[in-house]
Amino acid sequence: MASSHSSSPVPQSNSSDAFFKKEMDATKRFRPVQSLPDVCPKEPTGDPHNLCDSPSLVADQHRWTIYHSKVNLPAALNDPRSPRNILHYTNRKSLRERRFMKDARTFVLLKIPSTGLYYTPTINPGQIWNKYLSTAGGKGNRDAASSKLLQEKLSHYLDIVEVNIAHQISLRSEAFFHAMTSQHELQDYLRKTSQAVKLLREKIAQIDKVMCEGSLQVLRLSLTRNNCIKAYNKLKLMATVHQTQPTVQLLLSTSEFVGALDLIATTQEVLQQELQGIHSFRHLGSQLCELEKLIDKMMIAEFSTYARNDLNRPLEDDCQILEEERLVSLVFGLLKQRKLNFYEIYGDEMIITAKNVIKQCVVNTVSQIEEIDTEVVVKIADQMRMMNFPQWFDLLKNIFSKFTIFLKRIKATLNTIRSVVFLVLDKNQKTRDLEDTLQKSSKDSTVDTEVAYLTHEGMFISDAFSEGDLPPVAADTTSQRNTSPNSEPCSSDSVSEPECTTDSSSSKEQTSSSVTPGAVEMMISDDMKLTDLELVRLANNIQELLYNASDICHDRSVKFLMARAKDGFLEKLNSNEFVTLSRLMEGFILDTEQICGRKSMSLRGALQSQANRFVNRFHEERKTKLSLLLDNERWKQAEVPAEFQDLVDSVSDGRISLPEKKPAATEERKPAEFLVVEGQKYATVGTVLLLIRIILEYCQCVDNIPSITTDMLTRLSDLLKYFNSRSCQLVLGAGALQVVGLKTITTKNLALSSRCLQLIVHYIPIIRAHFEARLQPKQYSMLRHFDHITKDYHDHVAEISAKLVAIMDSLFDKLLSKYEVKAPVPSACFRNICKQMAKMHEAIYDLLPEEQTQMLFLRINASYKLHLKRQLAHLNVVNDGGPLNGLVTSDVAFYTGNLQALKGLNNLDLNMAEIWEQKR
Repeated sequence: MASSHSSSPVPQSNSSDAFFKKEMDATKRFRPVQSLPDVCPKEPTGDPHNLCDSPSLVADQHRWTIYHSKVNLPAALNDPRSPRNILHYTNRKSLRERRFMKDARTFVLLKIPSTGLYYTPTINPGQIWNKYLSTAGGKGNRDAASSKLLQEKLSHYLDIVEVNIAHQISLRSEAFFHAMTSQHELQDYLRKTSQAVKLLREKIAQIDKVMCEGSLQVLRLSLTRNNCIKAYNKLKLMATVHQTQPTVQLLLSTSEFVGALDLIATTQEVLQQELQGIHSFRHLGSQLCELEKLIDKMMIAEFSTYARNDLNRPLEDDCQILEEERLVSLVFGLLKQRKLNFYEIYGDEMIITAKNVIKQCVVNTVSQIEEIDTEVVVKIADQMRMMNFPQWFDLLKNIFSKFTIFLKRIKATLNTIRSVVFLVLDKNQKTRDLEDTLQKSSKDSTVDTEVAYLTHEGMFISDAFSEGDLPPVAADTTSQRNTSPNSEPCSSDSVSEPECTTDSSSSKEQTSSSVTPGAVEMMISDDMKLTDLELVRLANNIQELLYNASDICHDRSVKFLMARAKDGFLEKLNSNEFVTLSRLMEGFILDTEQICGRKSMSLRGALQSQANRFVNRFHEERKTKLSLLLDNERWKQAEVPAEFQDLVDSVSDGRISLPEKKPAATEERKPAEFLVVEGQKYATVGTVLLLIRIILEYCQCVDNIPSITTDMLTRLSDLLKYFNSRSCQLVLGAGALQVVGLKTITTKNLALSSRCLQLIVHYIPIIRAHFEARLQPKQYSMLRHFDHITKDYHDHVAEISAKLVAIMDSLFDKLLSKYEVKAPVPSACFRNICKQMAKMHEAIYDLLPEEQTQMLFLRINASYKLHLKRQLAHLNVVNDGGPLNGLVTSDVAFYTGNLQALKGLNNLDLNMAEIWEQKR
């Protein structure tokens, strides 16, 4: 059908559509064909024209070539050399759609009606066919006729399109023949290019043969040589690794755990890095792991044995560390294996040893006492209870001395362990600093290092390599690690070079008692992967173990004390024995605090508990004693023995303590009438002298047992209060009349009681200062007890003075109420008054100081004037110069003369003018 319509006229249109405008001039639509340049330059042949027309690789490198073609859409879109591929693709697609729309408009120009059955980019061809079937698939003759008519229309439209296509091809025939001509020219260029490429390859082959083959052969042979050297060194390394297990067994036989672990770790590292995949060593890694686990158990057992041997040595005055090198080696091995709880083994052994120390001391002491039959008394606690205080005290002293040596040994051992931990910590810090330095220097140069590995005889595996092949840094490291103070040359089965023993294998040969820091530091391997936090925590736990050792010794001592105190033995001790025991315990507590650096409270608490019981008994005994003394006191002035005067003098000199007993020659000194205290005379009773001694016993007890200071202060305050209240009951309250059987309480009794109270008041500030110096600042509030006691004593003294005045006041009231103004002068009343005043003066003058006597008589005189004034007013006697006034003046003059004639009262201002009523 197409051939039949090939010569049919093509419909022409007078329209000025763009479709016909683009076909007007074919020469404008096609650019002239240009020849492609050659890709290979030709050799210059003397023809400059040919040289210029030859292809240039430099000039043509950015032009299109066959390598720029795209096989498919993903290759075009993903080309990294064309970042705008996606945008270019979308532009081309939109251009294609616009061309299709132009073709659609062509249908209109060709007068082809729109049936809706032509293809569009958005419609599937299958949809067009379905639409056609739906249009032509009706029933009946009418539908069949319409379907045939539609088919004829479509055939007609197809003919029109084919005619138009043929016309378009005829218009473009010139371009087709021009393209064929360009194809021949392109083939000529390809032939020339192929020849140029062939020539270039021949020249390259000549250059490769002349200049490159020899050099490459040298490089190939050098590489082969290096590979052979590496293979040889690998075989030597395998031979060395093959000796690992026998070497480990040899090291374990001499308890060189650190060397064995280092060898295992080094061999494991070699197997993983240098000899990985070697079939003959496929089981060696697991065997070494099992061997390492066995070494862990052996080290723990060895450390347990060491701890047992170290702690169970005879406790003599020797604090040397047992086999220090062995201990350091064990600690390094345990740290290397991360067995950080090994110190607990040492702690368990400490508890067991502390029990055995006390048991052994008791057995040794009991065996020396003949009174104790060990066959009858089997239990150790019962044997200990049969001892008297000196025997038991010596036993306790021996136990404390053993525990002191025990703690010193523990401290020395734990300090050695802590020093090893701190060495590892310091090594870690140095390693980090070195790594930082190497990281900074690696920017300038790269250093190849090799790891040194131990052989079975102490040689390093890196020595198996030639020293000339080692870098300088590795060679220096190897030489340093193979250097030992006690090294000796030895030979190996697999290595012929001279070798040196390691520090771990030569440690047994060292005779020094302490490990030098350099030797210890060389034992620290670089694969000890412990963090600083773990090491610091371990060091703190070891220090805490030392504190626990002190607590263990104190706890065992407390149990020993409690076992002896079950029958009330400690409570029955006298003050001297308890003070001796307290001093011993305080000394042991201070020694342990000095050794361990921390206070342990168990023994101190036990001492405090016993001290409280001692204080209660001490106080009750002295309070009972004071009560008995007061109940038997007749309140008469007592003579003062010389020992009491010496006691008072020592207190005045600042020594608040009981003086030591002097030889019997001092007993020839006669007792004094008064107690002289700092120049003042005190008349006192025997009870007060003993009370002063009791007070000093309290003060001395505080010095001997500082822990009971507060309790003693409270008890002493109670004792002073008791004396004040009881003496008041006996004297002012006249209780002595019934208790002692006194007929009456005289003015002399009252004055003597007052002076005794003043003596006690004199010592209260001294006692206060003594306790204040031994109290903590937060306990100073307890000193207020002394202030209250001082006030109570002053009040008591004032009451006694008031009682003396009241006695004379009642006498004045009785005598002056009967006074009559008449002759003779002096009257009997005034004579009687003067007589009583003289008796009063005689009773108190030797007891009270002169100042107090004067003050007392001034108060008595004031009472006398008051009663006389009242009587004169009653008798209507006035100061008028009359006869009655003269008689009264004579009596008053007699009273004044007699009173001022008394000793110490001559300068007393009586002011007798006050007896007269003032005139208003």
